[in-house]
Amino acid sequence: MGGAGGFTTGTEARTRTREGVSVPAKACILIVETDDLIRKLLERWLGEAGFEVVAVASHHAMPAVSPRLVITDVSEPDSARSIIESLRAAYAVPILATSARFRRGLGGSSEPAKRLHVAKVLPKPFRREQLLRAIRAILKSA
Repeated sequence: MGGAGGFTTGTEARTRTREGVSVPAKACILIVETDDLIRKLLERWLGEAGFEVVAVASHHAMPAVSPRLVITDVSEPDSARSIIESLRAAYAVPILATSARFRRGLGGSSEPAKRLHVAKVLPKPFRREQLLRAIRAILKSA
């Protein structure tokens, strides 16, 4: 399940269906999550859904990958801007921000995403289906 090779884009990517979710084959997602248990859970969920996953514990560890999406935890609102700016500088792809600091019901609102300059925000805790729905929406519009 983790690893960086084999990333394809555009017409090279084949679509496959896994567990009822249609995803591009070899669509790489980078997860930046400090909590080991949550990082492993996200890695498992996305791997089971057919995504190639690279997971790191810190935004300081910038792996040499070409992701289609970055998922990052925003644990402290004060540090969110610098984390997102460093990820944006390293990867020119959409960012999905997750945080226990986001209020429930905020996931459908575009205002926090605009303020943070990310594609979408997802309040913790969230279910697997909510995460996959958010990812599909981001990748579809990218």
